Amino acid sequence: MGKGDKKTKRGKIIKGSFGVRRPRKVKRVDAKKEEVKTEDK
Repeated sequence: MGKGDKKTKRGKIIKGSFGVRRPRKVKRVDAKKEEVKTEDK
């Protein structure tokens, strides 16, 4: 278990892959849209 282990978060960071242990960042489009709407008003 370490940098070479694809099943761990650290291993996925090194490999540059995603999965259950290292999910992709959720796009927060809603938060950005709300900020734009409040600025326009």
